[in-house]
Amino acid sequence: MKFNRFEEIEVWQISREFVKDIYKITGNAEYLKDYDLRKQMRRCAVSIPSNIAEGYERKSNTEFIRFLYISKGSAGELRTQLYFSKDLEYIDDKTFNDLLCRSEEISRSLSGFIKYLESTSRK
Repeated sequence: MKFNRFEEIEVWQISREFVKDIYKITGNAEYLKDYDLRKQMRRCAVSIPSNIAEGYERKSNTEFIRFLYISKGSAGELRTQLYFSKDLEYIDDKTFNDLLCRSEEISRSLSGFIKYLESTSRK
């Protein structure tokens, strides 16, 4: 798998779309009253593709893998905030399930990408 630009990486593309949806959802009235949760969710979402890009630009598989792990951590943190959002009734079950599934898919994709990069680094 050879990429010329981080924009070609599928998990970056998916997470970029995810950011847009997190921004839309956290723009609702409930989140406007809960500034801290809203801000933290947005920061976590933005961190996912941002760390993929930053790691790629480091031009070292070791650094890239490190940043992919950071990105994966942000996806996990965001999943926790989705649970808070559901518990506080800021989002309905359908929205929660959709976002949770998408964040889990991003985490799985990052894990697969990390495993691939680790296997090619050893050769």
